[in-house]
Amino acid sequence: MKDTSLRTCILTLLTLFCLQGWADDGHRLWLTAEQPKDITLRIDPTMPDDDGYRIKGHTVEARTQQGLLYGRYALMRGEQGESHPAFRLRILNHWDNLDGSIERGYAGKSIFWTDDAPHLKEADWQRINAYGEACASIGINGTVVNNVNASPKMLTSTIIGKVKEMADVLRPWGLRVYLSVNFGSPKALGDLPTADPLNPRVKRWWQQKAKEIYTAIPDFGGFLVKANSEGQPGPFDYGRTHADGANMLADALKPYGGIVMWRSFVYGAKHKGEDRVKQAVSEFAELDGQFRPNVILQSKNGPLDFQPREPYAPIFDQMKQTPQMAELQITQEYLGQSVHLVYLAPMWKEFFSYVSPSTLVGIAGVANVGADANWCGHHFAQANWYAFGRLAWNPGLTAKQIAEEWLEQTFSTSDPQLVNMMLRSREACVDYMMPLGLHHIFKFDHHYGPEPDGFKPNLPLEWCPVYYHQADRQGIGFDRTTKGSGATQQYREPFRSLYDDVNTCPERYLLWFHHVPWTRRLNSGRTVMEEMDYRYQRGVDEVEDFINIWQQARQHIDNQRWQEVDRKLHQQLDNAREWQRVCTTYFHSFCD
Repeated sequence: MKDTSLRTCILTLLTLFCLQGWADDGHRLWLTAEQPKDITLRIDPTMPDDDGYRIKGHTVEARTQQGLLYGRYALMRGEQGESHPAFRLRILNHWDNLDGSIERGYAGKSIFWTDDAPHLKEADWQRINAYGEACASIGINGTVVNNVNASPKMLTSTIIGKVKEMADVLRPWGLRVYLSVNFGSPKALGDLPTADPLNPRVKRWWQQKAKEIYTAIPDFGGFLVKANSEGQPGPFDYGRTHADGANMLADALKPYGGIVMWRSFVYGAKHKGEDRVKQAVSEFAELDGQFRPNVILQSKNGPLDFQPREPYAPIFDQMKQTPQMAELQITQEYLGQSVHLVYLAPMWKEFFSYVSPSTLVGIAGVANVGADANWCGHHFAQANWYAFGRLAWNPGLTAKQIAEEWLEQTFSTSDPQLVNMMLRSREACVDYMMPLGLHHIFKFDHHYGPEPDGFKPNLPLEWCPVYYHQADRQGIGFDRTTKGSGATQQYREPFRSLYDDVNTCPERYLLWFHHVPWTRRLNSGRTVMEEMDYRYQRGVDEVEDFINIWQQARQHIDNQRWQEVDRKLHQQLDNAREWQRVCTTYFHSFCD
């Protein structure tokens, strides 16, 4: 096969991350491209049993059929040599609801839950099948098909039957199906008067439910659980611990090889009034070593809630005897959603510079996939789905390498200007939204626009922006040092001391950890307020430059997609200017 043919094969991935979707008239969009004619696929039983592969010329070798599948797509990307996944579990978390809506979804309705019919329709099957191939092409091997704020109805026989059909569609692509479950399901469904995890009848209920699921889906992956957070039921309702709840479910799944992914995103239940960024460690550290081997603690990359920039979550330092997996958010809930062009690989690489992939057994991505023709609502948002899969396989890849791969496969160009735009986009978003460690100053609930003055007397203070920036006449920022909330003490050294001292704390986290005077001079020589003014403006300037770069790239891009991205870039610029105006006006009211 000539190099030109191999390049054509590489471009077939365009069908997965760009054109494989649905046009406005409902017809499938497929790109037909020459497939490689002389690829040899060979099982090698001496290779490690981890889905890895070896590519020599046009020959793909692997120990398993799954490895051969991944190797085939790697060859299509132009890879050579041997490659093995860094994480055993590479899973997408879909926050899809049974009514077809998606919590924090910005790309249309769910591809899994399109109606209340007991069986998948042909159109459902086609979309889910295409989704499965897209995931397989980047090594994703699991999918949670429903919201962590789970409906108890997920465990009814009718829904289990429908999930079985999804699993049948996804199995050829190497994807195991998982379910988010409501911890209170036995009671909520009316089967029992309690959901107490130590009650023998509750244990039997879950054992019987696990048997029902595995009878229908023998390779079912397990449960994802959000418990005792944001009003969700959990073991605290019965005076039990997270370990009690997780272990009860783990015991039910153990005979079948299933796992429990128990989320550490907990606040407002047991440690009300405590600094919210401390609550995960406060609830889980004392339980380290008490979980069953098939329980995995799933924690967000930062200790708060998917902000444009957070320090890494200290729970990754604290849990030494409990398997952990990191939860990243692909959907841009706090980063302009599917309007702003924000490439997230630099954010995730930043996280991995603090948390070694070798300490994790898996990685989960909160997905941004919907029924929109382009899957993700914004053409460049597809890059984040792609980047998640590539980093889940190999976190040693650079953000630049992944951007170049994606651009070549999506737009048939790796124009250095477009690569540069992608690499700068996350920092630009931080600048025009939350510079110097500011955080959570979004409008309530939808988390889209700025609301630094937000305060609602009917809500807990920790849900209000004023709680997080702490602006007053003296200064700005949240004191999390030993003299404040003490959150710095949850970190390992050297970060514990580094963050605790205002003179050594990196400026990107300054207002996250310190309340500082408006007049404090920073490394630039500017005062805090002057630096905030500068960075808000710099963020706006960056988006203006992105528009210029996109204008210059018009010759490389088809007209439809160029216009769609151009419209969103101009909307992003309007939003960036709004953030700059609202935030600088508000903060200047304290220091002028």
